[in-house]
Amino acid sequence: MAVIPSIIRRFYAKRIDQIGHFRKYPVETQYKTLSGIIAAAATTEWGKKYDFPSIRSAKEFQSRIPVRTYEEYLPFIERLLNGESNLTWPGYFKWFAKSSGTTSTKSKFIPVSKESLLDCHYKAAKDILALYSFSNPDTGIFSGKALTLGGSSKINQLSNKSIYGDLSAVLIQNAPFYVEVIRTPSKKIALIDDFEEKLELITKITAKQNVTSFSGVPSWYLTLIKNVLAYTGKSNLLDVWPNLEVFFHGGISFNPYREIYKKLIPGDQMHFMETYNASEGFFGIQDDPLRSDMLLMLDYGIFYEFIPSDILDSDSASALTLGEVEKGVNYAIVISTNGGLWRYFIGDTIVFTCTNPYRFRISGRTRSFINAFGEELIVENADKALEEASRLTGAIISEYTAGPVYMGESSKGTHEWIIEFEKAPDDMNLFTSLLDNTLKSINSDYEAKRYKDINLVKPIVRGAPPGTFNRWLKSKNKLGGQNKVPRLSNTREFIEELYGFLVIL
Repeated sequence: MAVIPSIIRRFYAKRIDQIGHFRKYPVETQYKTLSGIIAAAATTEWGKKYDFPSIRSAKEFQSRIPVRTYEEYLPFIERLLNGESNLTWPGYFKWFAKSSGTTSTKSKFIPVSKESLLDCHYKAAKDILALYSFSNPDTGIFSGKALTLGGSSKINQLSNKSIYGDLSAVLIQNAPFYVEVIRTPSKKIALIDDFEEKLELITKITAKQNVTSFSGVPSWYLTLIKNVLAYTGKSNLLDVWPNLEVFFHGGISFNPYREIYKKLIPGDQMHFMETYNASEGFFGIQDDPLRSDMLLMLDYGIFYEFIPSDILDSDSASALTLGEVEKGVNYAIVISTNGGLWRYFIGDTIVFTCTNPYRFRISGRTRSFINAFGEELIVENADKALEEASRLTGAIISEYTAGPVYMGESSKGTHEWIIEFEKAPDDMNLFTSLLDNTLKSINSDYEAKRYKDINLVKPIVRGAPPGTFNRWLKSKNKLGGQNKVPRLSNTREFIEELYGFLVIL
């Protein structure tokens, strides 16, 4: 058995050296990436429109092409969906990743090129294994199966030339043949559209297999884990899969789920490794098990720019290149990619924790926040406050969302939280106070608005029974790993919708 990790380490040694190179020369790597994608798209409609061949610097590139949101990019996406070629990237796009990001009704169709599949998404998958193996030289993950739980993965024919599905479906459908040997479930089962049917089949099949790793969204894996434990009658997951050793997770913050996973997978053999990917590309990997941040991956055909979030809506907002960013600043991300996206505003925000090498943590989304009263509450604040309140009360959280309660004629404003607990606190008032006080301690704007209850009063926390959020998502046909519960909203849309599925504890 020991020979397998040795062979794997030798196989990945060259790539580890390449990662070391861009750690050492990050700015140069990014400029090389920009030059490469500009040259590749020089003869496209966009390349001609913006005269790509004459661009000699990042600043010149930024001055010619405006930053675009998805809505502003949509006319070009629609042309690509209709089969136009050589528009934003050479050739035509056969595959599109359908993404909702949150539970909003509007879907996004992100073009997926062959280059973004091979040089970004699949390259990242190999890098995850390389970095994990490098940090865990005695790993046994290659002796068993890698469990992959995708979303609702139906492949849909949009036209004679265009096919779409969620990102997991696109990746599964296009994966190299050898992946089928090491992955479970099979492609046939993984691509079943009905998430609940797929869940039952995966449970029955994988309960008998030697699963050593799994990857996906933490909230959806909890549903699978509980199903597996109920089916097998076991009390923890290691009784089902004794050789399980790592969960490669992403999509949402892991902090609210950490204690649940420790309970369901006890002991010290289990590792958790965070990743940051989206339909638009793969961006970060936790490269150091002793750190909680992620390494920004700089050679995946993605050129990064960053806009400080505090000036995002101002006329003076301008994007910074990698060499211009600072630690501790909340940045909105702009990307140009080998998938034909140019200065595309993805809506996520990050904070750099280190600039040598460039490591970061996800702080939230530009559209997932509460700022109804000037409190500037972001997802990172919410996750930290819930983690602290849970730690001090013994509570365990499965899902949550929060939104504003607006001021009335005789009432003040507040925030309303709907939380699905794995283990509810004995004293909900204490939990609410701890949540409130932690938010004050980590967010000065929130603290100022809460001062003497002048603008905001103590938040309202409502506990929801198990399955509430899943029933809500199911009603919107959004069950599955690619769909996420919106953590924060500046409106009451999601709160009001959840009322129809809520029996208050």
